[in-house]
Amino acid sequence: MTGVIPNQHISQMIETGQITGSPAVSVPQIQPASLDLRLGTVAYRVRASFLSGAGAKVSDRLQEFEMHRVDLTDGAVLEKGCVYVVPLMEGLALPAGMSAVANAKSSTGRLDLLTRTITDGGTEFDRIPDGYTGPLYAEICPRSFSVLVRPGMRLNQIRFRTGHAVLDDAALSALHNDTPLVNGTAVIDDGLGFSVDLKLPGTSLVGYRAKPHTGVIDLDRIGHYDPRAYWEDVHSTDGHIILDPGAFYILVSREAVCIPPSYAAEMAPYLAMVGEFRVHYAGFFDPGFGHATAGGAGSRGVLEVRCHEAPFVLEHGQVVGRLVYEKMAEDPTQLYGADLKSNYQGQGLKLSKHFKTPTA
Repeated sequence: MTGVIPNQHISQMIETGQITGSPAVSVPQIQPASLDLRLGTVAYRVRASFLSGAGAKVSDRLQEFEMHRVDLTDGAVLEKGCVYVVPLMEGLALPAGMSAVANAKSSTGRLDLLTRTITDGGTEFDRIPDGYTGPLYAEICPRSFSVLVRPGMRLNQIRFRTGHAVLDDAALSALHNDTPLVNGTAVIDDGLGFSVDLKLPGTSLVGYRAKPHTGVIDLDRIGHYDPRAYWEDVHSTDGHIILDPGAFYILVSREAVCIPPSYAAEMAPYLAMVGEFRVHYAGFFDPGFGHATAGGAGSRGVLEVRCHEAPFVLEHGQVVGRLVYEKMAEDPTQLYGADLKSNYQGQGLKLSKHFKTPTA
């Protein structure tokens, strides 16, 4: 079985002890092609981001870098600009031939909440090697907003795979010809290119920029916060905007994206050749996203953009990243947006689920 592991096999991995949890993993954590990971009861404030490194344990490195501990049991604030390491409730005992990749969940990325998974012996963020057995940790760095977190919150997710299932450009072109992956012309070059929309119909509003000094966001509060207290509108009448260094933006792709049920995709976070900025912290697209059978025809990709070093002019239609498609090992028995509480199916320009719908 080669490909991305679907939900029904993730359930089997839990039953056989390849995925463990304390407390036990719950059904709502299981997504069509991934598993949500839960925060544990303590956060370690550390001096700097780190990887454990070959042959070393995260717990040993924590002794080196820990500044103080934060008890999350009754809720605690993770402060903007600080780095924390939180042991997760899940652990792994992967079989030989199976590896995993982790990523932030969509709402996590839209809050500019940099969340990465680290492991014992790890030499890369968010990459879990073939046959890994051991604990999982989340490194969390709030970039724009301080956040209130509690044990059990799900900020990141993990996707399991066997073998090499990434579609090359020829296979991706064939898939697009059979099932259109974007509306309009597909730009296929080492993945499916996507561009930014700075000419939204009927409005000059093209995005949002995070305000620099805001209150705390309680991640359990859905549809609660006034976006005007946290975001300023970004307008364009001529199809371009200037990105300020260090600022964080929510924009939207020009293309409506489709992920057929037999495939999963990951958005590459950065393309050096298109400018000094990073696009999209939360990179997983589940089977069924934007697909008519799951009620999502016309789902655009929300772009989480942070500019680096120098001001940069972003033009309407400029290619800013790419989607890498992978074959599922087997069709999932559930799809994104179909009988699931999926917040972003059929989306356009949209803030995270914590905010009320912006009004004119």
